[in-house]
Amino acid sequence: MPEEILFKSESDQSREEIASYLRKVADNLDSGNAISLNAGSESVTLDPPARPTFEVKAEREGPAGNMTELSIEFELEWDENASGQSSDSGQLEIE
Repeated sequence: MPEEILFKSESDQSREEIASYLRKVADNLDSGNAISLNAGSESVTLDPPARPTFEVKAEREGPAGNMTELSIEFELEWDENASGQSSDSGQLEIE
């Protein structure tokens, strides 16, 4: 099935502003609440199950020798029709 983008927002933010967004997501996950994303006229509300798959990825993009872009991506994934079972590839540590 092709990917369908339900919501996308990209903007330069301070580290403090980004931390505030991540805290709100963490608070909603912790309390079992849905996560609502809003930007301008776009919005979506998603309700992750109790055990979604959590993917963390660090990447370097760009051709060798030229300017490269570094990124850290945090992703929650779940099957809309599944019970929330996930695979375990080892214990994640973030310091």
